[in-house]
Amino acid sequence: MQRYDVVVLGGGSAGEMVATTVARDGKSVAVVEERLLGGECPYFACMPSKAMLHSAEIRHRISRAPAAGAVSRPLSLDDGRLAYAAAAVRRYAIADRLDDSDRERELRALGVAVHRGRGRVVTAGALDVDGRTLGWTDLVVSVGTSAHIPESEGLDRASTWTSEDFYTASELPESALVLGGGPVGCEIAQVLARFGARATIVQRAPRLIPAEEPAVAQVLAEVFRQEGIDLRLSAKAVRAELRADAARLVLDDGTQLTAQKLIVAVGQAPRLEGLGLEALSIGPDADGFLQVDDRCRVRGQEHVWAAGDVTGIAGYTHTANYHGRVIAANLLRRATYANHRAIPRGVYTDPAVACVGLSSSRARAATPRARARRSPGRAGSSSSAIADAGPCSGPPRSARTRRSGSARRCSRSGRRSRSTCSRTSSTRFRRSARRTSLRCASWPRR
Repeated sequence: MQRYDVVVLGGGSAGEMVATTVARDGKSVAVVEERLLGGECPYFACMPSKAMLHSAEIRHRISRAPAAGAVSRPLSLDDGRLAYAAAAVRRYAIADRLDDSDRERELRALGVAVHRGRGRVVTAGALDVDGRTLGWTDLVVSVGTSAHIPESEGLDRASTWTSEDFYTASELPESALVLGGGPVGCEIAQVLARFGARATIVQRAPRLIPAEEPAVAQVLAEVFRQEGIDLRLSAKAVRAELRADAARLVLDDGTQLTAQKLIVAVGQAPRLEGLGLEALSIGPDADGFLQVDDRCRVRGQEHVWAAGDVTGIAGYTHTANYHGRVIAANLLRRATYANHRAIPRGVYTDPAVACVGLSSSRARAATPRARARRSPGRAGSSSSAIADAGPCSGPPRSARTRRSGSARRCSRSGRRSRSTCSRTSSTRFRRSARRTSLRCASWPRR
């Protein structure tokens, strides 16, 4: 049996951060990964999505050039399907052509052992990887999440697209039903619409991006409608009828929607099945995630840690990297504690949405003292802030927020910002804003 000081189960952003940091300090480290080193972000999420959004935005800007006075007559755009195929080629290159060999070489150069396969805990201190046994002193679980497929009649993973399928496809569907109006669903729908596909968002909540400020969601919805995106809000899909060339959704009010593709974007589920964590008496919480303490150690465990999306805390790459740094520091005997109260988040639509902290509705739910204020930003943008909220426990883990140094500096500077700061002449407001319950800005359309 090969023994290591640290075995990292999952070679995504958090896993890479832990492995490289502790390896540089002399610890023996192994990374176990069954798919691609680097996780979802470089191949199926962050990088390819931003690549497609950028291509779609440029196409949209060209179509609006006459209205902006940039040209004297309308410019001719080629067929959306051809343009989408060209954008997909660029996206493929940006996503490293789905090749993680460079990442593996970098890890091995640092002395990190890379084991390909599915890891499963067999007992305390031992992990099985496709018949090979690895011994560990500390285990880091950073296996990430996969797309959640809701329980609806006729809906199954084999017959639907997820964001991964969408961001690896080379052909533009003529039409698509996007189930879910959160950040992922909104970004997909706008890419589709700007390349000429007919896009419909089916959203169970009464507004888009329901975790964010209602006023911002309203602005985004108005823009989407202007661009031809059909919004079905407060709508629940009760049945799906899926064929190879078409998809149909039946809504709770009897409405039937038909399109070429059905794309499911209703959230993520942790990849914990089959990891054997029950051998360590570790089980998920009510939402299916691993509970961790403020050192990112799995609750009730001394030598088992968890990082990134699998914790259910702010599922972003920068959160995973942060968890990786916290765990690495603790493994190197430098006591470090995670602070999740000021993790920024964004929706990369056009207009883009950038937030940190609580929305006004969540702040009011936490304390009756919360008050919302809105101030104009630069170039027609708007920003909101929650002031005088007082002490509160905050929303669920995925949206908890603490004050951040950057937020305090913005509040002191008095400068208006496109992202997280609004100016006010009120000393009382600036003082309360330093407690930072919310900064949410709708960036201007460029």
